Amino acid sequence: MDDESKQVLAYLTEIEEAAEDVLSTKQQIVDLDTKRNRNREALNALRNQMSDSEKVKVCFGNIFIKFPKSKTKEMIQKDQEQLDKEINNLRKELKDKVGHLNNLQGKPDLRGYSLTPLSSDEVTAINSILK
Repeated sequence: MDDESKQVLAYLTEIEEAAEDVLSTKQQIVDLDTKRNRNREALNALRNQMSDSEKVKVCFGNIFIKFPKSKTKEMIQKDQEQLDKEINNLRKELKDKVGHLNNLQGKPDLRGYSLTPLSSDEVTAINSILK
């Protein structure tokens, strides 16, 4: 192989690796979001049950264990918070990875892709100014 062919192969390999990284990050987000939805369903099921004092069966791997309902809610809510943090971090990483892939391909940066939503405090401040 001559030098030009090696450079083209290296360039294509780098683009392929960057694209694979983007796809794997997207898949991680989908997997975590699926888990978050299952947790949300579990929390709703716990809310709809009658008493708070009873124990509920919780599945850990292949084992079901009876846990107090309040502790189970607490565990699921902590898991939800952790999943939210992980998903948000992955989404931030994904933006950077897509930008890197576009740069490798010679495409311009995506306009508006790095926008973030207003926080509730910012929305409140804007509403108070507009009224």
